[in-house]
Amino acid sequence: MQNLDVLKKRTAWLSVCSNTTLVLLKLITGMYVGAVSLVSEAMHSGVDLIASLIAFWAVQKSVVPPDVEHDYGHGKYENISSGLEALLIVGAAVAIIWEAIARFNAAHTPEFLEYGIGVMAISILVNYIISKQLMKVARETGSQALEADGLHLRADIWTSVGVLIGLVAIKLTGWPWLDPAIAVFVACIILRAGWRMVVESARELTDTSLPPEDEARIGAIFSRHEEVLGYHCLRTRKSGSYKLLDVHLLFSPDMPLFRVHAICDDLEHQIRGVFGTFDVLIHAEPADGHPPETKKGQYEKSHQTE
Repeated sequence: MQNLDVLKKRTAWLSVCSNTTLVLLKLITGMYVGAVSLVSEAMHSGVDLIASLIAFWAVQKSVVPPDVEHDYGHGKYENISSGLEALLIVGAAVAIIWEAIARFNAAHTPEFLEYGIGVMAISILVNYIISKQLMKVARETGSQALEADGLHLRADIWTSVGVLIGLVAIKLTGWPWLDPAIAVFVACIILRAGWRMVVESARELTDTSLPPEDEARIGAIFSRHEEVLGYHCLRTRKSGSYKLLDVHLLFSPDMPLFRVHAICDDLEHQIRGVFGTFDVLIHAEPADGHPPETKKGQYEKSHQTE
């Protein structure tokens, strides 16, 4: 667990450093060239930088062990950071559109476009490498903050490709209106990504259940155990990179307590083996103790009691 936490912190810091470099490079070049599309891309990277800083903060907070005030740990800090990043993305998109519309009436052909083209090519290469690493570590650690940061950079790749193509087109055609048009294109992509993140963050913060396929895999683990006669009241949720569940398992009324306990330990181990970090709470009860309370459709084996 400690090694994964260190990996998360290092990867988040790598994203901060790369975004800082790209923001400065794009902003200085955009102002020198006089291309609003390049400046808008610098603003986009600026938002990514702020997002990376938030992700770095969230990762540091989320790995703090449970304490007296946070019995379930601090994983929700990752969910909060993802929501903040989404709002920043939406705000940046609106600002870019506003600036681009103002430039349509006073558009001019930027000079020294070859500098901007070179910067965008570098940006695409760097963001591809960093986003690939972020998504790899996010899968290994289950970090929502790193995943959100990686998705930002992947979106930045596509907007950078659009800006690169636009700068080349302006260089070849000399059409000044292409510059603000590209900026609007970039803003629309950013706005779409931000909205998707707002929706996803809201789902996580309101304790949405794990996907049905994940719950089905959990149920399959229970059903494969011969001594588990059924289950109901399965509830799941996420807190940052941590997953949590509680469930009622049915056992024979004659089964000794030590055996029930051993089976529950084994099931918890199997679940963590499949899903990684998982907080599992099992309530054991005798078969036919009471009817299922929530989530219909769970299974119960046929059994006989003497």
